[in-house]
Amino acid sequence: MDLTFETLLVETPEPGVLLVTMNRPERLNAMNTAMMTDLRDLFSGLYIDPGAANCLVLTGAGARGFCSGADLKERDGMSDAVWRRQHAVVEQMIRALHACPIPVIAAVNGVAMGGGLEIALACDFIYAAEHARFAFPEVTRGIMPGAAGPQNLPRATGVRRAKEIVLTGAPFTAAEALDWGIANRLCKPEALLDEALATARVIAANAPIGVRSAKQALDKAADLDRASGYDFEIAAYNLTVPTEDRLEGVRAFNEKRKPVFKGR
Repeated sequence: MDLTFETLLVETPEPGVLLVTMNRPERLNAMNTAMMTDLRDLFSGLYIDPGAANCLVLTGAGARGFCSGADLKERDGMSDAVWRRQHAVVEQMIRALHACPIPVIAAVNGVAMGGGLEIALACDFIYAAEHARFAFPEVTRGIMPGAAGPQNLPRATGVRRAKEIVLTGAPFTAAEALDWGIANRLCKPEALLDEALATARVIAANAPIGVRSAKQALDKAADLDRASGYDFEIAAYNLTVPTEDRLEGVRAFNEKRKPVFKGR
């Protein structure tokens, strides 16, 4: 898989872990068309080649911005047709992120506004720096969130809180994000990336097929009734039964050693 992009820095800090940095710090990592395309291609590539990593951490360059949303300088004066074509790329990107088979941790190191907050919410969970700020300002700019924020936010906060956040457009703090179920953990700014990578390291060391199957089953929990969700869960569980990793996990437990998973 090609991991070279115009607007993203992709590193492998250790085996099985990808660190992806949105790299437009001069614009608080606002998404221009190139970044939207790069993110789409990254997550589409991981769908095709999930063996490229076992866990991914997504963050922004610099100390002030995770992603401030779409680049409104680029959008200034856009025709309706060009705007819709650009947004079609965003739609593909969000669908690819939702479908990414490997776990994705958002390390929110600064502002996450609009589409930037939608990207974070589309990840599996969020660690946030204590100074991070969040908002959906779209209704103050004549539009509405359109990158699955209205789908993912209520799943974190409940519908009533989500309506307050989206319909006012008012910013909120990292502490509020934690209290409302948006963020899993608050971190000192200097420790954010280390903590996110430490969690990624734990996930990456687990059985890859088991992790990916569990992620799929958990994603279905909010979409299906309990009986249908359990049917999906059992189908995902059965994918793990014939694997070498299952045999290795049990063997390692009985031999009192750390398992060595192969992803097969």
